Amino acid sequence: MKVVKFGGSSLASAEQLKKVLNIIKEDEQRRIVVVSAPGKRFKEDEKVTDLLIALAKAKLADEDTTYLLDKIILRYADMVKALEITEPVLQQIEENLQMLLSSVTEPSYFIDALKASGEDNNAKLVAAYFRKEGLDAIYINPKDAGLIVSDDPGNANVLESSYDSLKQLATRKEIVVFPGFFGYTKDGKVVTFSRGGSDITGAIVAKGVRALLYENFTDVDGICVANPAMVDNPKRLEYMTYHEMRELSYAGFGVFHDEALQPAFSEGIPVRVKNTNNPSAPGTLITTSVPSTTHVVTGIASMSGFTTIYVEKYLMNREIGFGRKLLQILEELHVSFEHMPSGIDDLTVLLRDNQLSPEKNAILLQRIKYELNVDEVYFNDPICLVMLVGEGMVESIGTLARAASAFARAEINVQMVNQGSSERSIVFGVSPEDEQLAVQALYEEFFG
Repeated sequence: MKVVKFGGSSLASAEQLKKVLNIIKEDEQRRIVVVSAPGKRFKEDEKVTDLLIALAKAKLADEDTTYLLDKIILRYADMVKALEITEPVLQQIEENLQMLLSSVTEPSYFIDALKASGEDNNAKLVAAYFRKEGLDAIYINPKDAGLIVSDDPGNANVLESSYDSLKQLATRKEIVVFPGFFGYTKDGKVVTFSRGGSDITGAIVAKGVRALLYENFTDVDGICVANPAMVDNPKRLEYMTYHEMRELSYAGFGVFHDEALQPAFSEGIPVRVKNTNNPSAPGTLITTSVPSTTHVVTGIASMSGFTTIYVEKYLMNREIGFGRKLLQILEELHVSFEHMPSGIDDLTVLLRDNQLSPEKNAILLQRIKYELNVDEVYFNDPICLVMLVGEGMVESIGTLARAASAFARAEINVQMVNQGSSERSIVFGVSPEDEQLAVQALYEEFFG
């Protein structure tokens, strides 16, 4: 069987749901459908998940929630009316939201419960629509399916015991409609995965039922080698590996959440990215290995929001435990590091801005200076990461030279270079002002 996941844009309106119905009808192997909450219908529209978060915060602040609640219910009501669903699904959705609002718990669990209702209620609606159109479909709640997760609101992880329970979904004769984004703790609390977690649910369910294929339907024909907002009409990929997708997701590729594929990867289940609005397009197939390609590089990604700390100490390379002591200071301040390129007497630590604050920055500098007795330590200017990713780089000579030449022609100063031992990615640090120019220069060099 195939597990099929539809994103928010694929479920945003009645017209989109009609496309989803046709996609399920055209392939009898599509037996499990994982759904997101309704997304944006147009550019200025609001996602239902964002409305639910605002609703939860308004309730916690003891503000009037009438306007937001009505707005959310109207999104579902519009689809129920347009699709002519006669089952009392809209009444169920209203009762569910009223029940959640009347049972305020500890804030983080309360927000998670309301966030999760977007997917949960949409799954009920989709199942009712399928039945109205003659499909034998059933909504199944993650609790009933045995999807148990860690007690970590907003950042849950699936427990291994869940997979034994989820495999029972493969025995269902109906088309199973399953809400994404959340699971239940051992004591029955609703807890969500990190944002974009419906992709994670899809991969978890695919692993649980040992799916033939995990299809992820979104609003693009496949994965581009670079961000279309930065490069005009970039090439699309037919194939890529799990490792390449993981690296590119980390570096800002928006197709997948960067944790989403891990369950499928661990089970060796292929993932195909397809377009709900153009389902005949072949999409991009993500597997453990791919056919040989003429391209050395698979993708180019970039992301901003980083700061570097420069540390210098004479004879640093001879001091046993220096790196450990430095990382321990970061750990005690609850700061993780992204990269740490070094010389013999100096090193640079790359950190995400969202982990820092003026107070924490001051403490960090003071502790490094006096506890490690360094000669110099200071924060550099903000930095943007641009990443080249490709399995083909392992067997190719001169990739770094080509990238350096591309940057030189574009007059871009490279502040940092870091390459992992796998040789499938190279990270360049450039000024945030040069981000788009850097991506364009690399695209022209490797794909132009």
